[in-house]
Amino acid sequence: MAQQENDREDLIREAVALSPRAELQVPTLTELVTAGFRSNGACSLFFGQDPVYQFDPAGGLRRACVDGLLYRSQGSTLAQLTRVRTVENTVLQRVDLEQAELQVFRQRMTTCLQRLADCLAAETVVVRRCHPENSLILPQLQQTLSLILQTNTWLSPPVNRFR
Repeated sequence: MAQQENDREDLIREAVALSPRAELQVPTLTELVTAGFRSNGACSLFFGQDPVYQFDPAGGLRRACVDGLLYRSQGSTLAQLTRVRTVENTVLQRVDLEQAELQVFRQRMTTCLQRLADCLAAETVVVRRCHPENSLILPQLQQTLSLILQTNTWLSPPVNRFR
């Protein structure tokens, strides 16, 4: 994600840890979607600049950025992380989501991902750019979205906060 919240990134150029990666035009979404995979198969999805969802190879949500707020998996819930800036430093304040908040978060994410999956199934997604060129990312993305949407254990194990 951008170093400043209002920065616009060119993810195809800058997200070098994601290979393959592609910028997608999805008819049911107003923003371009950037999808990419790490070498271990972990998927990252950027719906414009927000929301952003990052998954582990098993399809569990690891991290997210939604409405400018950062989220990190705690295994059984999500920690909402809020940046508090002072002149000297920036601190992340953590609040774990309650069960009702977690359900709302999951439903919103699932709706967004399902729209993308439906368009992939209908073959209406257009690859605008990709790296490496001529990557066949759409079948991999379709398979990964199916895994993510069908998993009962939708959160990854707790993310190591010291990494």
